[in-house]
Amino acid sequence: MSVLRPFKADDLFRFNNINLDVWTETYGITFYLTYLQRWSDLCFTQESPRGRLQGYILGKAEGAQTEWHGHITAVSVAPEYRRLSLARNMCQRLEFASDEIYKGYFVDLYVRCNNALAIKMYEGMGYSVYRRVREYYGNLGVGKGGRDEEDAFDMRKCLSRDVAQRSIRSNGRDMIVSAHDVS
Repeated sequence: MSVLRPFKADDLFRFNNINLDVWTETYGITFYLTYLQRWSDLCFTQESPRGRLQGYILGKAEGAQTEWHGHITAVSVAPEYRRLSLARNMCQRLEFASDEIYKGYFVDLYVRCNNALAIKMYEGMGYSVYRRVREYYGNLGVGKGGRDEEDAFDMRKCLSRDVAQRSIRSNGRDMIVSAHDVS
């Protein structure tokens, strides 16, 4: 059985099997180290019994007042370990910390609008589309249906502090904002 444990700096030298995937954003080493220094309690990795990294999640806490929340910056599972609920388990751990430790109102994440499999997975975990962010990942031109291939859905899941569920909306796919309008 694999173990979910805190992400360590030396894991950066062992996660190529996870990051070599078209959907995974790869960042510079300083980016990862900043997360590990500032939000170590929101960064985890899943490790097999033989010591092979299976997936990881990087998160942070941000915002102010009713916008104070946990944010999933990256969650990725190596292709050979997918469909084992590893992403779900890592997200649940981050949600728990965002709720109990950071006292956030919600957890959010950004996902490419054309990544249907990930969107379905997040919806199955209780996330819903809050808004569509135009050209969040850049601008590669217009794709199917006249929509930009690099748009993102801002997906959110309420935490216990948001009793009135103000951090979600039912018509999020219709709410379109510019990438310049989000922080």
